[in-house]
Amino acid sequence: MRVAIAGAGLAGLACAKYLIDAGHTPIVLERRDVLGGLVAAWKDEDGDWYETGLHVFFGAYPNMLQLFKELGIEDRLQWKEHTLIFNQPEKPGTYSRFDVPDIPAPINVITSILRNNDMLTWEQKIRFAVGLLPAIVRGQQYVEDMDKYSLLEWLEKQGIDDRVNSDIFIAASKALTFINPDDVSATIPLTALNRFLRERYGSKVAFLDGSPTERLCQPMVDYITEGGGEVRLNAPLKQIVLNEDGTVKEFLLRGLDGAPDEVIKADIYVSAMSVDPLKVMLPEQWREIEFFQKLDGLEGVEVINLHLWFDRKLTDIDQLLFSRSSLLSVYADMSNTCKEYADPNKSMLELVLAPAKDWISKSDEEIIAATMEELQKLFPQHFTGDNQAKLLKSKVVKTPRSVYRAIPGRQAYRPTQKTPISNFYLAGSYTMQEFLGSMEGAVLSGKLAANAIAETTPATQTGTKKMVAMET
Repeated sequence: MRVAIAGAGLAGLACAKYLIDAGHTPIVLERRDVLGGLVAAWKDEDGDWYETGLHVFFGAYPNMLQLFKELGIEDRLQWKEHTLIFNQPEKPGTYSRFDVPDIPAPINVITSILRNNDMLTWEQKIRFAVGLLPAIVRGQQYVEDMDKYSLLEWLEKQGIDDRVNSDIFIAASKALTFINPDDVSATIPLTALNRFLRERYGSKVAFLDGSPTERLCQPMVDYITEGGGEVRLNAPLKQIVLNEDGTVKEFLLRGLDGAPDEVIKADIYVSAMSVDPLKVMLPEQWREIEFFQKLDGLEGVEVINLHLWFDRKLTDIDQLLFSRSSLLSVYADMSNTCKEYADPNKSMLELVLAPAKDWISKSDEEIIAATMEELQKLFPQHFTGDNQAKLLKSKVVKTPRSVYRAIPGRQAYRPTQKTPISNFYLAGSYTMQEFLGSMEGAVLSGKLAANAIAETTPATQTGTKKMVAMET
């Protein structure tokens, strides 16, 4: 079966990869000239990479790790020491660590919390542990049920005080969702914590050894094309054209540079676009269907990613760092963490500004100036005195609509991959799957969409057997 997929982000490419495994023939259509969607990356005039986000891979990403294995690129993940590192604003230039010992879960994570005396008192540790017990004992169903509360409301119900919120959960919430604990659904951080507490290496992180576009997306494209599929850039979807019965007749692509529009015909059609552009592209006839009406309850969150190149080393830490800043979320010195970006003499900091709602419309100059003020607090030894570090260049990447805004109650609006339209499916981290808005969620959604297509439209016997083997 020929399957047309709109969007060459992780969800669209994963869907195409698993459709190849099932014996189908996908054609992936990407409106931009770059692969990756929300994990896209570009080279600047100096040959340096800059990305849409700080992309970190967790041990609790089973579908992503399986994908790396199936593509034969596991060695491209650079695993770091099993620890979580937080800046200490009250002690500028210092760090607090949660070092996770190599023992079974959840004892390993609990031990890391008990050993940390910088951020939590013993009373706070006990309250923290007691508050997490329901998630540990009752599992994912309890976590899903907590979607009716914001994280802050959930913390208050558990008797966890403001100090724990300000020290840990503000940083975690901004890192996971780009919004604060008083806005985010409790389901989101509880899902992450549940994984971290149940899996021995769940909270261990890895960085790619280069850009996601080259080191992850391109191998997926190679796999797809070698299997008989196709991936096309500069192929923007203009219209989803319908048959009289409301099913998809064809995708109409917008012609570029004066070229005529192009018709793409297939047996099955998939939207692997983010939820916001999908809502714009929905045919008028579908807007009367409750399944699609629910999409109005979902919207993307604003994200700003910054890249700052300095004339010297600011830190030798080879790890993800939680800034605990009111402006910044997480950051890393990519000259330490990423092989391709390595530099023994200079730092390239990649930082996430969150929440970004009030900053997305500001100029790059304003954003950089505010970030530099924060860096004076994080690295006072390098930004005070006569011999201060110099900013050599910078890049600001704004994504006005990124992963869906995970506020309370959004679970009820997230659609399944299979839609009421018999030949139309959805893929994207906003669709219903257990890993929420993340790279893992995007890959899983693509796999689930491919599985749903394979179940309803079986292909070759060989392909079906390969898909079954993959699932097991």
